[in-house]
Amino acid sequence: MLATLPRGGCLVPMSTTSATVAELAAATDAISAYRQRVANLALPHVGKERDDLVTAIYEAERALRVAERTLQRALRLAEA
Repeated sequence: MLATLPRGGCLVPMSTTSATVAELAAATDAISAYRQRVANLALPHVGKERDDLVTAIYEAERALRVAERTLQRALRLAEA
């Protein structure tokens, strides 16, 4: 039988929790890297009459930032 950790009134196998933490950490790192890459895509277009493109890129970057923060929150909860 696997060792268990208490979680919200139930027991969760440690291997499942460890795997979840590892996956959340990897996803957080990946989203963070993509967020930075997307933000950098706007730089060459700033001030070059492509406000529509820059705006769309920055909107995508903000959405990725929200995803990054949500994953960080999930990671903190999984580690608790």
